[in-house]
Amino acid sequence: MSFDEIIDRRGSHCVKWDMMQTLYGVAPDEGLSMWVADMEFRPPACVQDALQAMLDHGIYGYFGDDSAYKGAICWWLENRHGWQVDPDWIFTTHGLVNGTAMCLDAFTKEGDGIVLFTPVYHAFAKVIRASNRDLVQCEMPIVDGQYVLDFDTWDAQMQGHEKMLVLCSPHNPGGRVWTKAELEGVAEFARRHDLILVSDEIHADLLMPGQRHTPMALIEGIADRLVMMTAGTKTFNIAGAHVGNVIIPDASLRARFGARMMALGMSPNSFGLHMVTAAYSPAGAAWVDDLCAYLAGNAKVFDDGINAIPGLRSMALQSTYLAWVDFAGTGMTREEFTARVEQGAKIAANHGPTFGTGGDSFLRFNIAAPRSTIEDAVARMQKAFGDLQ
Repeated sequence: MSFDEIIDRRGSHCVKWDMMQTLYGVAPDEGLSMWVADMEFRPPACVQDALQAMLDHGIYGYFGDDSAYKGAICWWLENRHGWQVDPDWIFTTHGLVNGTAMCLDAFTKEGDGIVLFTPVYHAFAKVIRASNRDLVQCEMPIVDGQYVLDFDTWDAQMQGHEKMLVLCSPHNPGGRVWTKAELEGVAEFARRHDLILVSDEIHADLLMPGQRHTPMALIEGIADRLVMMTAGTKTFNIAGAHVGNVIIPDASLRARFGARMMALGMSPNSFGLHMVTAAYSPAGAAWVDDLCAYLAGNAKVFDDGINAIPGLRSMALQSTYLAWVDFAGTGMTREEFTARVEQGAKIAANHGPTFGTGGDSFLRFNIAAPRSTIEDAVARMQKAFGDLQ
């Protein structure tokens, strides 16, 4: 397939395009949708073939015998990330936002403190607040243009009621791939404060050239409090399948999580299981390699163009397809630079404050689109901020 193909998603019940005018005031017939974290690319042929086989069969009943499905997950994690997983550790949730909510339900109670290193993926805070837990935001400083972890400051911030830490690894929206030493620091922080550690690694496959992701499960001394969350949905652009992996090595934690799954009557969508089984394959791996190379080219085009605008700074991506742009250098208010993006450039991008403390001067742009779209976005931004040139 060609990642350069323009696919019109308007009118297809696509939240990214069909809700942009309602939420951002940007009309889809004249604007660019760069907010929701899904891609403008079709998934690999192996996924399409699996769905076609289902359609050809024509009966959509209950899914049984998940050995091939779980085997594909185990194959992928070992071959792509060097992590050997027992199939019995794997639970299937309706995506990883649901997985996060399930962890809150299984391992914490109302009023417990849930720690986030912010700014971070906005859905975490949404489900934490909705479940009546106390959101504890530990703001990350920026050093040399990248987020870093500040455990000394955060140690002093803890009050003793914190029960869980939700980590985003690699980081969304900053695109950081945490080093092994940084992950060891996270593990020590979780042990020091007796926190369940939920590691959301949904972006682990989407790496820039030269980057290497370390699964938290490979860090020593953390297995007794660790919940791993992975998925093929971001990797293969099948987010609508709503299928994610919650992987729990510890038997006690696994039993508690399994009990809540049973009590809530949770069972997976057969379409998602067929898609993931097909995607986690050598054919899927080859497609991902091509995708990452294409995204790296998009990141260069976007960053070079945005960073040429005085006062704007796009954080260098190590992972993900989500550019995190700081407008602080313009001296503008958040309302002013946001209006220039939405009303001037006619681009819908995520508002920084939704990602928590530290996000006020930022917007997040999705660059997983054909190169021509990224070039168009850069031209629109340069025109909208043309008086700064």
